[in-house]
Amino acid sequence: MDEGATLENPDHAHLRMACIGFLWTNVANSKKGRMVIGTAEKGQPQGALGKWARARAELQVRQWFTEVPDFIITISAPWWLQAGDAERCALIEHELYHCAQDKDAFGTPKFSKSTGMPVYVMRGHDVEDFVGVVRRYGAEATQVQELVDAANAGPEIAAASIAHACGNCA
Repeated sequence: MDEGATLENPDHAHLRMACIGFLWTNVANSKKGRMVIGTAEKGQPQGALGKWARARAELQVRQWFTEVPDFIITISAPWWLQAGDAERCALIEHELYHCAQDKDAFGTPKFSKSTGMPVYVMRGHDVEDFVGVVRRYGAEATQVQELVDAANAGPEIAAASIAHACGNCA
């Protein structure tokens, strides 16, 4: 994204050096009874894979992207085709928010000692509280006041609805 472009979001500046691969899928997916239209994950195969399974998974990723990206964002092609521009942008931004540069105990961005490159991690949502707590004690008592303020200000670009759709969230 070009600096100063209409859709540039400074919140994603920490990803400028990240390699992000995008995949399209036509395979329907759901999680906890909700349709998944997008997901973000680390590019390096994760989980409890044996050596051979990990090698196969990494080979597949290298064949797709020529290198293992820092993150892979997968998007449902059927959903994308019927979505409007605002929904598409909102989905991509949502998935990018899951991608983050790791920070140390002091909040300073982490870099690899061996390569000097940023260390990346997956990030959960920044709104990690319960509606009941906010209802009973107010947004000020939690970490959602910024979200409340943003909601009250209205959309900066356009209204969009993707809340039902993230594979990381459902």
